Amino acid sequence: MSGPLVYLVTGEPSGDRLGAALMHALKAQRPDVRFAGIGGREMQAAGLVSLFDISELSVMGITEVLPRLPSILRRLREVTDDVLARRPDVLVTVDSPSFSLRVAKRVRAANPAIPTVHYVAPSVWAWRPGRAAKMARHVDHVLALLPFEPPYMEAAGMTCDFVGHPIAERAPVTAADLAAFRQRHGIAADAPLLLVAPGSRRGEVSRLMPLFVDSVRLLVPAHPGLRIVVPVAETVATEVTAGFGDLAPVFVTPEMGEAEKRAAFAAADAALVASGTVTLEMAAGGTPHVAAYKAAPLTAMIVRRLLRIETANLVNLASGTRAVPEFYQEAATPEALAAAVSPLLSDTPERAAQLAAADAALSALGRGAEAPSIRAARSVLRVLDRAAQGSG
Repeated sequence: MSGPLVYLVTGEPSGDRLGAALMHALKAQRPDVRFAGIGGREMQAAGLVSLFDISELSVMGITEVLPRLPSILRRLREVTDDVLARRPDVLVTVDSPSFSLRVAKRVRAANPAIPTVHYVAPSVWAWRPGRAAKMARHVDHVLALLPFEPPYMEAAGMTCDFVGHPIAERAPVTAADLAAFRQRHGIAADAPLLLVAPGSRRGEVSRLMPLFVDSVRLLVPAHPGLRIVVPVAETVATEVTAGFGDLAPVFVTPEMGEAEKRAAFAAADAALVASGTVTLEMAAGGTPHVAAYKAAPLTAMIVRRLLRIETANLVNLASGTRAVPEFYQEAATPEALAAAVSPLLSDTPERAAQLAAADAALSALGRGAEAPSIRAARSVLRVLDRAAQGSG
């Protein structure tokens, strides 16, 4: 008899990484488990035959999604039909809530017997708290990355396990790796190094690139010998390379693999980044950072009306501090960003406060405990066992 079929759905690189780690952990605990669904390169490398390339789903913001809506709706129908045809033992939607939860909703309406797990709790503590109650209509169980999320999910009627954030199981980059990175790229050991990460989507890059370039222009004369590294996604490499093209100390590296990217994160003395999950990458690398974001005007107007928190930075949230400076919309100016980044490039109280906050955040997210992917797999298997007992 064949093993249980787990159908996974994600639509962006962050979900692809989570899904791949979950697949490996499920295989380790249940070698007979089978997979189907949609995922990116990492999930495909773990054994998933994806229905289609997820890159066409990696859009965000109202103005960015609207032109792609017909294509997205077509893919939504295609995935839903495939789930219903395969009748998996569990449907696991991973991140990408605007797409994956719509799949879950349609599947639940057509076949309520298929149990559904959503991996990455929606940030209802930040905005739109009603999303949890809506999600509970078609999701049975949630895997939460943050320790304070389960009560919100359980109050809405779902079961929920805090499994920890995947950043917590990442092996630290060694001092030898950092030295080797600088040597490979001709960066002196004592040269200040700034990492700039303007995002991975064309829309966010187009809004943040001019801001980040102008901020760097202000920093260069104030920090003699400053070098800048800009790891970028292949999808936006052309735009980013052109944007930084006339700044001599910059090198843009679209070919950088995952190991080299992590070495870059850790080798940098400070970073200027697009607000998002990359802030936890900075924490894991021990790199103090400043976060900024500029959404499309319509998206920003709607989000402002719904926001319920004072900080959107995950290091600040997990550590219970405000150590990481963050600037949004009109507050994000070159002068403000440069002034916030500058003290992080040397030994200052601001730098020390960020390093302490990063350490506290990583501990809260599960560092030192059992690997999040293993905990997530165990949680999914419990859902499978409950479903099997119910049907038996």
